[in-house]
Amino acid sequence: MEPDDNHRGWAERSGEFSPTYYAQLGANNVSETLATMCEYYLHEDAAILELGCSSGRHLTHLRENGFTNLTGIDINDESFAVMADQYPKLAATGTFQTGLIEEIVPEYPDNNFDLVYSVETLQHIQPQNTWVFEELARITSDLLITAENEGNGPQRGRADATVSYVNDEFPLYFRNWNRIFTDLGFAQLSHEPSKRDTIRTFQAL
Repeated sequence: MEPDDNHRGWAERSGEFSPTYYAQLGANNVSETLATMCEYYLHEDAAILELGCSSGRHLTHLRENGFTNLTGIDINDESFAVMADQYPKLAATGTFQTGLIEEIVPEYPDNNFDLVYSVETLQHIQPQNTWVFEELARITSDLLITAENEGNGPQRGRADATVSYVNDEFPLYFRNWNRIFTDLGFAQLSHEPSKRDTIRTFQAL
């Protein structure tokens, strides 16, 4: 799949995996882990960025736990209309941009965020765009959290596969996030496998 086709598919997504779909799911175990890590390592006015925030279910959970300096990026512009409807307090107080991670992240200054995190978003970055991981390290002053599929599901990441296709539609790339971010100057503080994802917390050295 060409990058433009992949991006277009997410930008125009409806139904399953759309902003409305995620808003209806609400907070989950990843949301809880994010809040726990934030409460343990960060102060309440910490600057937090979510990559691929969709309609804001995880950011809303952080807001409900006292964190208010919240920023989100998503490729699907519908995300923020759904957010305004489902999570109006977040929409009114956060900072949000529609666009590609690869285009927006390089615009941020060094060490701009105390926490940068991704929930099932970095796994869709295509191989020719993995340079963006260096940009994430550059803008992160303290914590970086990945909640990505690492072959947790029975049909994904097996037999040393590096990519699978979800519903035969879009690619999901399997990566060694520990190696990627330790090579970029972070130490892994924890990892928490689940049925769907592995949540890893890294701290800048």
